[in-house]
Amino acid sequence: MCGTCGCDEQGSRTLVLEQEVLAKNDGLAAENREWARARGIGLVNLMSSPGSGKTTLLARTAREFAGAPLAAVEGDQETGLDAARLRDSGCPVVQINTGTGCHLDAGMVARALGELRPEERSVVFVENVGNLVCPALFDLGEHARVVLASVTEGEDKPLKYPHMFRSADLVLLNKTDLLPHVEFDPARFTDAALTANPGTCVLPVSVRTGEGLGDWYDWLGKQLPA
Repeated sequence: MCGTCGCDEQGSRTLVLEQEVLAKNDGLAAENREWARARGIGLVNLMSSPGSGKTTLLARTAREFAGAPLAAVEGDQETGLDAARLRDSGCPVVQINTGTGCHLDAGMVARALGELRPEERSVVFVENVGNLVCPALFDLGEHARVVLASVTEGEDKPLKYPHMFRSADLVLLNKTDLLPHVEFDPARFTDAALTANPGTCVLPVSVRTGEGLGDWYDWLGKQLPA
């Protein structure tokens, strides 16, 4: 046992390693944030569990949003299928495959931005790997965090994964067109999200029908740095 912290030597070294990894990431994230700010680029980190509709949301947004040019960094463990869908919608995109990795980090995003070379005064989405745990831990240099949930996932997700929702500037509740067919109470979900993060905003949307997307586009138009 370690006389200073009560853990064994191996555990102590693991903790130090985690601290060093996060500190290095935070430094790179600060550089990403300044790089984007200097160009008037709004960097939005979009996170969710798999299947909530992130790529479908971005593809429709790319077709309909007129407030600024859009571009995307697409994160997946394997394949370029989602990146191809975004390109088909007219959105410039760079694919990152993490292999066994469960999240993107600031270094990956920095390299992707260098390849993407987004326009000044544009909005760049970072579609993170589908996961409600690890992506919340890593600052990518974003100016805003959006968490996408869906009515097929359960009302208690904000309480079960509080760190993810605690860091969200906006929570989108997607697939509201399915509400007549599932047991899901939007009011309970909203209460849970606000319990995890009283400062967030919950916006119900249906990417399939377009319900609520006007409010989403209004919010998005405000994400460009001053």
